Amino acid sequence: MAKEQKFQMYLLLVIVMAAWGFNVVGIKVIVSHFPIVTITSLRIFTAAISVFTILALLKKVRIPTRKELRYIAAAGFFNVVCHHFFLSIGLAKTTASNGGLILGLGPLLSAILAFIFLKSRVTLVKVMGIILGFTGVAFIVLAGHGGLSLSSISLGDLYIFLSILTQAYSFVLIKKVSDTLDPRLLTGYMMLFGSIVLFFLSLVMEPGGLKELSNGSFGIW
Repeated sequence: MAKEQKFQMYLLLVIVMAAWGFNVVGIKVIVSHFPIVTITSLRIFTAAISVFTILALLKKVRIPTRKELRYIAAAGFFNVVCHHFFLSIGLAKTTASNGGLILGLGPLLSAILAFIFLKSRVTLVKVMGIILGFTGVAFIVLAGHGGLSLSSISLGDLYIFLSILTQAYSFVLIKKVSDTLDPRLLTGYMMLFGSIVLFFLSLVMEPGGLKELSNGSFGIW
């Protein structure tokens, strides 16, 4: 790969990670002002529409096969419904900095689950990286709560961990279907499926959620 291509790739990765960091802070803000599940379903539905609009312009939209639909539903449940449900509730109960740190365990959990379910190769370097990664995050999160004991872990921290664990598992499912379905289209379908499930869940958990959305200020929107 040419140096210029490498630079562009790394620059794009930096931009993506910066956007990801702002996303955690943004979610922390909106779950503090709106019904959690209701606003989460709306947020993801908006993202789904945006993805499909872009893919339509690129002429990449197609109807999935029956087998692909099963993977879309399964991956959408773990990647969108479970991940964003636990993430939003967790950020309402812990700090954005803790949330970001715990979410940083994603690549480590993905590596572990890939070894278990996809039989991927494990090297000594990977094992050492996983151990050091978990140790570092655990130390910072525990110390941030004023002590290095399990009792200092908040409920929000546990929800955030569940969110990244379910997302990591979804990557296993995504890997199995990405050979036949464009990952961008898969993302759009997962978001659409997940937002619909979350919306119906919000009707049960937050019956007045839609009405409460009007209480948000212009700045928050």
